Amino acid sequence: MTRSVRTRSTRTTGRLSLAAISALIGAALLASMLAGCGSTTAEKPGSAAGVSGAQFPVTITDDASRTVTVSSEPERIVSLAPANTEIAFALGLGKKMVGVTTYDDYPAEVANIAKVGDFASPNLEAIAAAKPDLVLATAGVQAEMVTKLEELGATVVVIDPQNIAGVYADIERTGKVTGTAQEAAKLEAGMKADIDSVRKAVAGVAPVTAFIEIGQNPLYTVGSGTLMDELLTLAGGKNVVTQPSYVAYSAEQVIAADPQFYLATKGSMSDPSALKSRAGYDKLTAVKNGHVLILDDNLVSRPGPRLVEGLKQIAEGLHPEAFATK
Repeated sequence: MTRSVRTRSTRTTGRLSLAAISALIGAALLASMLAGCGSTTAEKPGSAAGVSGAQFPVTITDDASRTVTVSSEPERIVSLAPANTEIAFALGLGKKMVGVTTYDDYPAEVANIAKVGDFASPNLEAIAAAKPDLVLATAGVQAEMVTKLEELGATVVVIDPQNIAGVYADIERTGKVTGTAQEAAKLEAGMKADIDSVRKAVAGVAPVTAFIEIGQNPLYTVGSGTLMDELLTLAGGKNVVTQPSYVAYSAEQVIAADPQFYLATKGSMSDPSALKSRAGYDKLTAVKNGHVLILDDNLVSRPGPRLVEGLKQIAEGLHPEAFATK
């Protein structure tokens, strides 16, 4: 369903200006391209079953506290975040994906899917051209885009998990709105089993202190309440950073904390030996003992199915003895 697009006429000429006419035509074309996308207005669940046997319409509350109704099983899906794309593919929705961002790089099949702009600034025209009947967006920098898509009548679900429990919830939510609830349940069960196996492996070891570098110039790290901090704790580590969220840090603070392990994402640093050249870092226990781990950004920062791999990478790096073949 499309929504009418209105502009205000100028008082000086009594007619729409050329710019206003162009804007009106452009908006109308976009709305037309998105026709049939559905509405975000809540509806009562019905009994219409799609090919998968799922019941539509389906109404959910997304991570932006919006009530969203998906009227029928989506056949054309656009994802505006790499993690959303990974969830969709893990649910077997790859063939229905008609648009992703330039940041999406997993799985390999995304290379053949039309790009609709980057993560921070998706292209409205490109999204409309993909003619989606479901858009999987995220919060924060995409809030304005979500509003614009809504105004054009698109069905948009905001996915923005902040922790592992949130990832589970969003996998379930995505399963509901795409008719893949059974696949979502299996995916969630598999993730929980893998995480539980890591938890059991490190259950008997003493936690080691660690620092996680996510930015180098300036130095940035993660504190409590972040996904990476949660992964670190599950992996048998103790974050030396006690502040919440994402934190600007100083070399002096790191040296004073003297963590047993120094973790860094590839996006920040790819050569562990490079730490020795930083002023004072050669005195760090982690550096002296060779306990510097380079983490795959995509496995530890994307709130999707592969965070389990990121957890294993951290746990095996902190406690290799717990995973040694006996």
